[in-house]
Amino acid sequence: MDFGNTTDLDGARLERLFLRHTWPYRHARLTVRVRYSRRADFSGTCFYRDARIFVNLGRHLGYPYRFGTHIARSQSNRTHWWRETHRLVIADAYQLALFVYLHELYHYLVKAAGRNPRRKEAMCDRFAVRVLVDQYAARVQDASDQPVPRESWDFQDVHAFVAAAPKSVTLLDLVPVPRPRPIPVTIVGTRTGTRRPQV
Repeated sequence: MDFGNTTDLDGARLERLFLRHTWPYRHARLTVRVRYSRRADFSGTCFYRDARIFVNLGRHLGYPYRFGTHIARSQSNRTHWWRETHRLVIADAYQLALFVYLHELYHYLVKAAGRNPRRKEAMCDRFAVRVLVDQYAARVQDASDQPVPRESWDFQDVHAFVAAAPKSVTLLDLVPVPRPRPIPVTIVGTRTGTRRPQV
């Protein structure tokens, strides 16, 4: 992964966080940039052709932070359809960056798996929310700040949907390889034509 960060967050920590949750999917072609947004609380963009993901975070946000998602099951009647807004409560900017990254990563995986990338916002949100809830104790609430039952939003196998996306060979593929610094070396040897002493 070609990773870059221009925010005040710890870039090494962000990169480790992203790589940890990219497994088991191949990431070598990905270029990821984390930066501050101009006005929005947060946003993200995925460019499939260039394998680029942009994560944009608002400088002004306070934490814990609560925002709406598309993870609720859609409902319909004879004339229209709708979806309740389930809100995710997260602890800090690292969790928000991870949510945006995972959402955009899923867009990328859908395309890499040969699926139609249109109208996948809800699946992208579910992919990201599962990680935040399971690994970081984020909370899902309804409009009245009441806990939402897991079965009301986690009802799809999002990994099965992108099973055809290329995988990494092992977990070690996600560990950045240290880049050794060149060290000047002087080679000392005998002069040409010098005879070795006889033993």
